[in-house]
Amino acid sequence: MAESRQNPLILVVHGPNLNMLGTREPEHYGSQTLEAINASLITKAAELDLQVSTFQSNHEGEIVESIQKAVGQVRGLIINPAAFTHTSVAIRDAVLVLDVPTIEVHLSNIYKREPFRQQSFIADIATAQISGLGASGYLYALEALAQLVT
Repeated sequence: MAESRQNPLILVVHGPNLNMLGTREPEHYGSQTLEAINASLITKAAELDLQVSTFQSNHEGEIVESIQKAVGQVRGLIINPAAFTHTSVAIRDAVLVLDVPTIEVHLSNIYKREPFRQQSFIADIATAQISGLGASGYLYALEALAQLVT
């Protein structure tokens, strides 16, 4: 995950069940697959003179390790912790250690969902949060990070 001098590297972390996008509750998460989201991020990154590395896991420890491995390697983080948004102090602590501009993204508007989904362990340490704009939220986050890291 070494960063090019010309193109800052952005890590994009997708949490649990996001590998099921396109088939899982499309009324909340849309019909776009994770592969399509990642492809659009790679295309947009090239337009913005950035690099993107994507990672998805259903396991909290793997997400923590991916963030830890990025320390000193990336200039920004886009994270959709998914269900771990509401439960993971470990992911929160890893984001704090990474210490780069961070944008939390949610496909659905978590504040219009069940009460337990309205609490984010990342929101108060993130640079910004994008919630409820579907897959476009990832692209908006990338555009914002381009402004912050270049």
